[in-house]
Amino acid sequence: NGTGSGTEVMNIDSSGAMTKPLQPAFLAKIASQIDNITVGGVSNTTIAFGTEVFDQNADFASNTFTAPVAGRYQLSFFLRLENVDTAATSYQFLISTSNRNYVHLIHPSTTFTSDSTYVHANLSILADMDASDTATVQYYQDGGTAQTDIDADSYFSGFLAC
Repeated sequence: NGTGSGTEVMNIDSSGAMTKPLQPAFLAKIASQIDNITVGGVSNTTIAFGTEVFDQNADFASNTFTAPVAGRYQLSFFLRLENVDTAATSYQFLISTSNRNYVHLIHPSTTFTSDSTYVHANLSILADMDASDTATVQYYQDGGTAQTDIDADSYFSGFLAC
């Protein structure tokens, strides 16, 4: 089915499977490992997702997803952390949207007995977004040393759910 202008907006095949080629959906990954993430500072640091695996409807650019229409968006990140410092007071990894922040918090000094080689941080949320609202993945490390890396096998994804 099309818009009348020849652009396909929905396809239903003979089995009943439906695809919507203009439905917002993206998957981005870190282009190369981010070494020694910043400690402290005055604000959160946006994580650079330099490789688009796919970007259906072209709504992801410069580490930022921009909602093309108002709706509910399923947003997720998966980060592989290396050399997590137990001297850090906390690590905050968040999905920051125009409306609010959704936070995954790690307290390494109470969680680990020594610096950890690998730790995963992940978060999935159904976020309400208006047209032109944005979403990024950010971090903040409070205390400790700048020794933690974010591995290149880390992802940010999202799609319009309804």
